[in-house]
Amino acid sequence: MGGFENIMLSEIITVSLTLFAVIDMLGSVPVLLSLKKKMGDISAVQATFVSGVLMLLFFFVGEAVLNLMGLDISSFAIAGSIVIFILGLEMVLGMEFFKSDSEEKSGSIVPIAFPLIAGSGTLTTIMSLKATYHSYNILISILINLVIIFVILRSLKLIERALGPSGILVVRKFFGVILLAIAIKLFKNSIGIDF
Repeated sequence: MGGFENIMLSEIITVSLTLFAVIDMLGSVPVLLSLKKKMGDISAVQATFVSGVLMLLFFFVGEAVLNLMGLDISSFAIAGSIVIFILGLEMVLGMEFFKSDSEEKSGSIVPIAFPLIAGSGTLTTIMSLKATYHSYNILISILINLVIIFVILRSLKLIERALGPSGILVVRKFFGVILLAIAIKLFKNSIGIDF
């Protein structure tokens, strides 16, 4: 493994922007607000910590763990796409499919930390970035994105106040459709259908 001379700003920027686009925290704000309404306060520290642990675990041992359980990345991506699809349906139709658990704190982990933040798209992207970019640059990019995740989760009340009830409803419906499209694209790519 090379030293710190392999840390390159251009790679960090590219990988950070790639992860930011895949995680899509800004697009997830309506989902987070809707989950916050159902489950009470979201623990920004807990959600960020669990997301970070999942990302780092997948970075270091992701493919080996899936292989050990007899799973492939495609199966993992399909399962994640189904959960994302259900969340998108919930947002668009205004129906409640995802019931909050009696243990409120678990909501910060499922579905927020996984699959919303560190979902199959994020985890498979991290594993595929390893083929092109140096490990140090990917790790720094993961940390940058974790800071962004934490800031957005901590600012949910402020974002909610800025948008107002009607603004949240419009944004929620719009991003519900986006979420459905992301889920279908992920599902389509995972089963190799091209239409």
